Amino acid sequence: MRQFLKYVLATIVGLVTFAFLGFFLLAIFIGATVSSANGPKETVANSVLELKLNEPLNERGREGRFGGFGGGGSTGLVELKEAIHRAKGDDDIKGILLNLGIVQGGMASLEEVRNALLDFKKSGKFVVAYHEIASEKSFYLSSMANEIYLNPQGTLEFNGLSSEVLFYKRLFDKAGIQPYIFRVGSFKSAVEPFFRENFSDSARYQTVSFLNSINGYMIGEVAKTRGINPARLKVISDSMLVHNAPDALRLHLVTKLGYFDEVQDYMRRKLDLAKNKKPSLVSLSDYTDHDNGVDEREGKTSGRRIAVIYAEGDIVTGKGSDDNIGSTKFAEAIRKARLDDRVKAVVLRINSPGGSSLASDIIYREVLLTKKVKPIIASMSDVAASGGYYIAMACDTIVAHPNTITGSIGVFGVLPNIQPMLADKLGITVDRVTTGKFSDLPTITRPLTEFEKRTLQEEVNRIYADFTSKAAKGRHMPVERLRRLASGRVWSGIEAKNNGLVDVLGDYQDALKIAAARAHLQPDDYRVQRLPRQKSALEDFISTFTDDDDAAKTRAIKAELGPLYPAYAQYQQLMQMRGVQARLPYTLDIQ
Repeated sequence: MRQFLKYVLATIVGLVTFAFLGFFLLAIFIGATVSSANGPKETVANSVLELKLNEPLNERGREGRFGGFGGGGSTGLVELKEAIHRAKGDDDIKGILLNLGIVQGGMASLEEVRNALLDFKKSGKFVVAYHEIASEKSFYLSSMANEIYLNPQGTLEFNGLSSEVLFYKRLFDKAGIQPYIFRVGSFKSAVEPFFRENFSDSARYQTVSFLNSINGYMIGEVAKTRGINPARLKVISDSMLVHNAPDALRLHLVTKLGYFDEVQDYMRRKLDLAKNKKPSLVSLSDYTDHDNGVDEREGKTSGRRIAVIYAEGDIVTGKGSDDNIGSTKFAEAIRKARLDDRVKAVVLRINSPGGSSLASDIIYREVLLTKKVKPIIASMSDVAASGGYYIAMACDTIVAHPNTITGSIGVFGVLPNIQPMLADKLGITVDRVTTGKFSDLPTITRPLTEFEKRTLQEEVNRIYADFTSKAAKGRHMPVERLRRLASGRVWSGIEAKNNGLVDVLGDYQDALKIAAARAHLQPDDYRVQRLPRQKSALEDFISTFTDDDDAAKTRAIKAELGPLYPAYAQYQQLMQMRGVQARLPYTLDIQ
C-alpha cells in the first residue's frame, strides 16, 4: 500500500509540475503574441536603431516559434526596408548602427537594404558600422556608412566572389546508381553534378560571366561610397591585399580600428551625451511592424490596393509549404487578386530558382489571365531563374536588380537506375509482371531501353519548345532569337537587361511605382496588400501541435544538422523531383 501511495504521489507531483511549466510557457507565448499584435514599442527620444541582421534575410520575415523563443526565425526584407524608411522620418531616431557579422542574404536583397540606408543618410542622420568579422557581403552592406569600425584583431574579406558546386558522380558510381539525364541546351547544367566530376566548359563560362558581372557592379558601388578608384579597388580585390585589420585601414576600406566601446563613444558624440551615459539602442524587432498582410501606414487610407504576391522558394505542385511556391496556393493568390475589384494592379515578387515545369505553367496561366484585366509587374529579387523566369515572363513589365540571377530558360529530367546498387551492394533482385511492354515506366529498378530514353527526351524537348515559345511571345521577340538566349544559360540582371529578357533594372519600390503608374494611381491613393496571407503567431503556435510528421521532422533535422542542413536539403530536393524540371543550375551560393 505504501508503494502504491508513493507512485500516486509521484504522479500527482509530475502532473502539477507539467501543468505549471505548460502555464509558464503559455504565458510567455501569450506575452510575445500580445507584444507582436500591439506593434512596435515606443521609441525613446535620442535613440539609435541597431541592425544586426544575424538571421536569414527572406522576402517576408518569420518570427521564431513560441514568439521568438523557439528559434528558426528570419528577417523580412520588406519589414527591414520599411523600418529604415520609418526611421528616416522619426525624430526620435538620430542614426543607425550596423552591428554586423556574417550577413545571410542574397546580393540583390543586400543591395535593396543598402539603397534604403543610402536614402536614410539623405535625412542628415548618421550610419555607423561595427565589424568583428566582416564577410564580403557584410562589408558591401556597410561600405556606405559614415564611419566603419573594424575590431583591431578582426578580419575583413574583400577578395572577390566565388561559387562552389558539389558533384556526385563518384558517389553514384560507388553506390551503384546510374542516372539517366534528359535535357535541352548546352547551358542547362543543373544535372551536371549527377554525371560529371567538375564544371563543363559551358557551365564554367556562364558562371564566370554572371559572377564577374555581379562583382563588377559591387566594386563600382563600393568605389562610389568609399571614394576609391574602381580600378584600384579591383586590384585590391583580385590581389587579396587585405590580410588583417591594419590592411583594411591602410587601404581605406574602413575608417577606424576600434572596439565596440569606441563605437559607443562615437554615438555619444553624435547624440551629444555625457561620457557616462549609455546610448539608447532600439532593436529591429522592437521597431518593426508585424506583417499583417495590409500596409496600414499613415496616409494609406484608400480602398484601392496593389496586391504584392511573394513567391519565394522552389516551385512545386500542390499546396506546398511556407518554404516553397505551391502551384495551388499561388494560383489561388493570383486569382484572388485578379477577381478583387479593390486590387487595381499586381506585383509578383519572385525569389525562386525554379522547380516543377507543370507547377510553373499552372502559375503562368494565372499570370496570363490577370494580365488581360489589370497590370501585373514582375519584381525579381536575388534569383528568378528557370521556373522562376517562367512565372514572370507573361507579366506586363519585368523588373530585375542588377545583381539578380535570372534566365536559365530550359528544362531537364533525371531518372536514376538503382538496380546495380540493389543487386551488387545490397543483394536485392527485382522481378516484375506487367500488362504491357512499358507498363512499369517510369521505373528506377532496371535500365531503360533506347526507345524509352528517346521517348523521355522527346517529352523534354516538347516542354522546352513550349517554354521558349511562351517566353518569346512574352518578350515580343522571334522565337529563334529567344532560343539563342535560352539553352538554360544563366544571366545577371545587367546581362538579362542587355539581352531583352528583362525590361527595367530596379528594385521592389521601382516595380511598385510602375504598377501604380500603369493603374493610374497616385502615391497616396492605394494600400499594399501582401499575399499569400502569413500565419499569425497563434496559428503558428497551434501548428506546432497540428503539423504533419514531415513538418515536425524537418524542424528536428534543421535543429540537429545546423549548417549542414543545406546539403541534406539538396539531397531531399533531388529525391522529391517529380516530372520534368525547370530549375536553376546547381544550388548557387555566392560568397
